[in-house]
Amino acid sequence: MDRKRILSFSLLAALICGTLFFLLRQQPLSTLLQVLRSVRPGYIALGLGLMFCFVGCEALCSKLILGRLGHAMPYRKCLGYSFAGFYVSSITPSSTGGQPAQIFYMSKDGIPAAHGSLNMMVIAVCYQTVTFLYAALSFFLLPQVRAALGGGLGLLLLYGGVVMILLTGGLVTLGVRIGLVKHEDKVRAGLERQMNAYREGADCLKANLSLVPALLGLTFLQLTSLYAVPFAVYLGFGLSGASLFQMVGTQALVSLAVGSLPLPGAVGAAEGVALHAFTLFFGAGLVTPAVMVARGISFYSFLIISGLITLCVHLSVRRRALARDPKTPTVVPPVRLAKAGRKTVLG
Repeated sequence: MDRKRILSFSLLAALICGTLFFLLRQQPLSTLLQVLRSVRPGYIALGLGLMFCFVGCEALCSKLILGRLGHAMPYRKCLGYSFAGFYVSSITPSSTGGQPAQIFYMSKDGIPAAHGSLNMMVIAVCYQTVTFLYAALSFFLLPQVRAALGGGLGLLLLYGGVVMILLTGGLVTLGVRIGLVKHEDKVRAGLERQMNAYREGADCLKANLSLVPALLGLTFLQLTSLYAVPFAVYLGFGLSGASLFQMVGTQALVSLAVGSLPLPGAVGAAEGVALHAFTLFFGAGLVTPAVMVARGISFYSFLIISGLITLCVHLSVRRRALARDPKTPTVVPPVRLAKAGRKTVLG
């Protein structure tokens, strides 16, 4: 394990410990455990099902995009890429490692890095666009939640929104420029081939604009599944009175507020903002266990699940490498993580 990943895991562990300490200070442990035992298990299962839908929608987007680029990948392969992205995003600051990890595993299945990058850029643009529109709509239609967030947390919303607009605009501009760029003679041949493949892929997608509504629709379903996890927890506590849109809209605002912060999985910040926002629906007595259950479903449990699936994907890559060349070292070179556009917000 290289130094960067050791630092990422150490930071994540420290944040988790600090978050647990902060949450446990809000309520005695005995009372907290008693409240947690009252949650109906069926709604926990519903929350996990929503998270599988979240990952599955992204996988379907990848399958559609890669198919248009000439790569007929099985859905299970695309699921593997998405779970790997979820896992690596969760353990790297600002979720910067998820996309490079997915591109790495795509390349091992014969997908050119240029096409893998284009796939992830298109998904990132759809994700950022729907996230911003969801949060903007919630901000204007849920004044009571906006008031609950307060001035300081409102600044977080402004920061998250500005970063998302700039990032999305930058991704779109990058795509346009790559489609038009003319390489100079001094550019290395390998880079030339990659850029040509990227440009050809961009032209292919521009010729298939009918795919865009399907991608936006899947992204809307993806984010709705993620944002609906607190509503499943709300029902699990036997509460009523709040609507699905109120809960989903509140989570959209929480996610926008913390999604651009340089923290692995937004650990600590997501819980803190959620405590303020969801007190409006759960009340002061239930909001701490509710946030713990919701984050346990949408982040911590899926961190373990996605980690195990990523390990299986990695071992599969190693087995195929050994089958092609028995002299291949038994250890696959570690993925070099670079900053990526999309942030998997798990608020």
